[in-house]
Amino acid sequence: MILCDREAELAMDQKRIVIVPRPDPSFMDSTAIDLRLGDTLDRWEFPAPAPGLGQGPVRFCPGAKDFKFADLESRFTVQVSIPEDGYELPPSFQSTPQSGPRHFILGWTLERIYLPHTSRLCARVEGKSSLGRMGIGVHVTAPTIHAGFGHNKNDPADHGAPLRLEMWNVGPLPVVLVKGMRICQLIIEEVREVPKAGYGGDFNLQGPSPKPPQ
Repeated sequence: MILCDREAELAMDQKRIVIVPRPDPSFMDSTAIDLRLGDTLDRWEFPAPAPGLGQGPVRFCPGAKDFKFADLESRFTVQVSIPEDGYELPPSFQSTPQSGPRHFILGWTLERIYLPHTSRLCARVEGKSSLGRMGIGVHVTAPTIHAGFGHNKNDPADHGAPLRLEMWNVGPLPVVLVKGMRICQLIIEEVREVPKAGYGGDFNLQGPSPKPPQ
């Protein structure tokens, strides 16, 4: 069951879901809450292969035995701060072997989310139709925010984490992304029973990389 705006407000009052900063009522629709874009993006950048040395193009191989996405992300993404006048995301059809990775970027929500697993709530993040109709997508394939997301077992006073956004532009024109803009919507859903344990995946306490912005 999807929570309506009144139920979402009550859930936040009861700390069954924690959103920091708490959304203004104007950001709440009948069954969704708008979330905003944070101030940093992570842009993929790969070294150019040298065929003369027998080097082929860089590839992802998630089925490899020791594959860890966190290691891949740390090595091949560059954190950039969104300028005051915004970050221009070109259409993906303009990609070249050199510039292509710049046209698929990773971002963060400004808001931090915590879903106590005992609250019997989970959520999902979806794009906004106003952006989608211009060709902007904000998540590739994983909209689910699991019960227990944002739990910090090492510091109960610091629960919550921003949501990771996988953004690309398949529209006809560049689109300027501005920090603080409404970028996605959170839909809160009820879980029938209390899970045995909260979410413990690799991305539970994700957040902007500590590496210096460029």
